[in-house]
Amino acid sequence: MNKVSFVLDDEIKVIDFSQTPFSPTTTVLKYLRSLTSHKGVKEGCGEGDCGACTVVIAEPDNNKLHYRTVDSCLIFLPMIHGKQLITVENLSDGYGGLHPVQQAMVDAYASQCGYCTPGFVMSLFALYKSPEKVNRENILDAISGNLCRCTGYQPIIEAAEKVCRKRKDDIFSTKEKQSLRLLKQINKTETISFITNNQKYFKPFSLNEALLLKSKYPEAIIVSGNTDNGLRVNKKHELLQEIIDISDVQELKNITETKENLSVGAGVTMEQLKQATASCFPALHKMLTVFGSKQIRNMATIGGNIGSASPIGDSLPLLMAYDAVMAVCNQNESRVIKLCDFIKSYRKTDLRKDEIICSVGIPFPKKNQIIRSYKISKRKDLDISTCSAGFMLDIDQKNRKIKNMVLAFGGMAATTKRAVETEEFLIGKIWRKAIVEKASTILYNEFSPLSDARSGEEFRRLAARNLLFKFYKETS
Repeated sequence: MNKVSFVLDDEIKVIDFSQTPFSPTTTVLKYLRSLTSHKGVKEGCGEGDCGACTVVIAEPDNNKLHYRTVDSCLIFLPMIHGKQLITVENLSDGYGGLHPVQQAMVDAYASQCGYCTPGFVMSLFALYKSPEKVNRENILDAISGNLCRCTGYQPIIEAAEKVCRKRKDDIFSTKEKQSLRLLKQINKTETISFITNNQKYFKPFSLNEALLLKSKYPEAIIVSGNTDNGLRVNKKHELLQEIIDISDVQELKNITETKENLSVGAGVTMEQLKQATASCFPALHKMLTVFGSKQIRNMATIGGNIGSASPIGDSLPLLMAYDAVMAVCNQNESRVIKLCDFIKSYRKTDLRKDEIICSVGIPFPKKNQIIRSYKISKRKDLDISTCSAGFMLDIDQKNRKIKNMVLAFGGMAATTKRAVETEEFLIGKIWRKAIVEKASTILYNEFSPLSDARSGEEFRRLAARNLLFKFYKETS
């Protein structure tokens, strides 16, 4: 099958790549901008930072539709196969009447220049359709990925507070059964294949098919959330020659709890992980509250975040502190690798060419273990780390002697890296200020970080040292 089908404007749209100007790596944003009736979506930054391109994707979940915001500039067309695509134009009731969210924006005078308004409306629409109780905190979270250059945030927040606290059925509630019927008509079992002289794109719907394709095309790029590889197309204008899109492989989307750990499928999004860890992994949950924006967390997956091997990936230091393990597999076997051993060098992992990441095992903290996550960046939301850290302290409560220690840092080297010398110095010592002061000197000299646009070498050294002090203050 070489066609992509999705629901837009209450009907099934079919894109046959052999008969259109679009390619499988055409973004949803570019597709929408080519249509005369969907110009509300805008291209701002082209990298998921401004929210001007925000749309909502609706998918079946227990015979109901689940709505989530995404950045359309980062999603390839095949990634919306079998889903409903909703833009700001779809919110009208068909007779010129505004959706309650739109009306609230008008009533609160929440639009100024108007460029960002459709993106804000879509973010608030998804919040309006969510089952969660609305408060100021999750309103701010919902719009954290939307940028207003006119600084009109307060009226937008007021509009959200007013409309989301008095939610009622809307046009999408009345059309839900119709939308579900349309979505059920779309084939989501047969692999989508698009092959030309210069590009191959495959979208399997089962893990077995994904592994078969990876064995046949070992050089193929694996995409799921596409928040990283999408930039290669948008910013570097690369032609990605071979792609295996695993974004709809359901076997990779499970979260399973055992006595020892939480097993998280590689295709689980960061937002799903955030929701699943609120009680059992508070440090991980806290870190995910400042991981990108809602739009990014709705797309980015834990497997992709780890597999990119970014030296500034927010999750990696903390997952190292938890002593997470990777389950990777090919057609014939599976392997379990500690995350600390999985990252080999800059953007390089221990993953073989015919393997994909299947799941991540996060052990539950032991009774005496204290785990914390820290992130230093220039702003709270939607910012890349200047320096990040994941710490684990295992201490004897009777004599305050350190039994084990993990000090993992991002942004301090070419990879996420543990401060092994500092850890070795601390183990067996008493957890007290004089010891931490000595350890901080070792830590200051253990890394040789780069100076770049975000910060200088000296700042990063001082930041890493001061985070150790902060950890001590919180745990002493």
